[in-house]
Amino acid sequence: MNREDALKLIEENVSNKNLRKHMLATEAVMRALARRFDQDEDLWGLTGLLHDLDYDQTFDNPQRHGLMSAEMLEDKDICEEAIYAIKSHPGHFPRKSLLDKALYAVDPITGLIVAAALMHPTKKLKNVDSDFVERRFREKRFAAGANRDQIKTCEEFGISLHDFIELALTAMQEIDKDLGL
Repeated sequence: MNREDALKLIEENVSNKNLRKHMLATEAVMRALARRFDQDEDLWGLTGLLHDLDYDQTFDNPQRHGLMSAEMLEDKDICEEAIYAIKSHPGHFPRKSLLDKALYAVDPITGLIVAAALMHPTKKLKNVDSDFVERRFREKRFAAGANRDQIKTCEEFGISLHDFIELALTAMQEIDKDLGL
């Protein structure tokens, strides 16, 4: 599956504009991690891009989240490694591969960074620095939906929290116009 086909699939299945932006942000961060770890950037990017494909359909049934995406992707040209990562990111299956672990950690950090940008005086992602995001990270009530323990699993694949925040922020800043920030 190429990126164009993935975007069409998202357009058909994801109605929420902010969720689409989250998926783009996840793609950008996953691509940056792939470069860091010398992995397949297209595979990692597609995995991030498609990870919440079923969110509209599974919103009221979180036990199906990820699983329905796997079903939706079954007849598409996407490798089993990506499908497994998508199924495992909500916590339904053990995270085995580097790809699985990366997607799990990336998912909530994008929301934390968006929330930090929105509370920044300029509301511009380009003006946010990693120290600003780290201070927000330590505020438990700030962006409470961004699971800090899940974000900290970046250490399981050898990246410090500081470096992970910096990498994710930089990746998202590169697509700030797509994110509307």
